Amino acid sequence: MANPHQAFGLTEMTRRLNLNKATCHAILTTMANYGFLVQHPKTKAYRLGPSIIAAGNAAFAQFPVLEYARPELEGLQHDFPVGFAVTARSKLHQVLLALYGHATPLIDSFQLGLRLPNTAPIAACFTAFSPAKALEAWLTRAHETRGGYNERLDQKLRVSVIAIRARGYEVTLKTQAEAELTEELTRIQENWSLSELENATNKYQHSLCDEQYHLDRIDPKARYDVATISVPVFVYRDTPVMCFVAGSIEKPITGAQIEEIAARMKESADRVTALASGQQNI
Repeated sequence: MANPHQAFGLTEMTRRLNLNKATCHAILTTMANYGFLVQHPKTKAYRLGPSIIAAGNAAFAQFPVLEYARPELEGLQHDFPVGFAVTARSKLHQVLLALYGHATPLIDSFQLGLRLPNTAPIAACFTAFSPAKALEAWLTRAHETRGGYNERLDQKLRVSVIAIRARGYEVTLKTQAEAELTEELTRIQENWSLSELENATNKYQHSLCDEQYHLDRIDPKARYDVATISVPVFVYRDTPVMCFVAGSIEKPITGAQIEEIAARMKESADRVTALASGQQNI
């Protein structure tokens, strides 16, 4: 899916997926039999097949809130000179679901489906509006990546989560860790493997802990080198089902501009919540 226009032979697939040839061949044969892959009759290389479309549509039907999000984010992209995205969260990952407008080099390096660890400080916008046990698990995973509990890091992360919850949105700053991840994703884009991708994103999470990543206090008059602004979207529960994310912010912006963008994003998120939960009159 990361390379939809490219075909892959068995040897290359086994190398990229780190599987033995017999196992990989059995998987590919089964997927081809059911139409999820198509094998070229001469080169024997595999491409995505028509059943992927049906599978994608079925998955999309389980996430109808994206349909309500599309016009809102397209409108935001029209009004602000930045790019917008939608992210979701699983137990262990934050996943990029959709893009609107201009993508950052980071996103463009691996496009839709990019998975980052759901480990502090990543995915804080989800964690800030989640139950306490989710917060503790998120923090624990971060300490484990650092080799043990670090009180200073723990306090810094808790302050950021409190600020996000109180404000209603997350603001992250550009970091050296992001620059390094962008460079690494660009390097492996044409020759990636799952293990290389996981190593790159895990290193990114680890490095972020050493940098000023979250903007906890916003001075309307000050200028900030912002990476992202994230707003949670709620539907039936008190925890976010997804987040709207503004990015590709090329120049430093003022605190007042951050607040303006976030306010508009929150208005859009509220409308999506009302539509998805059947409360259109809210």
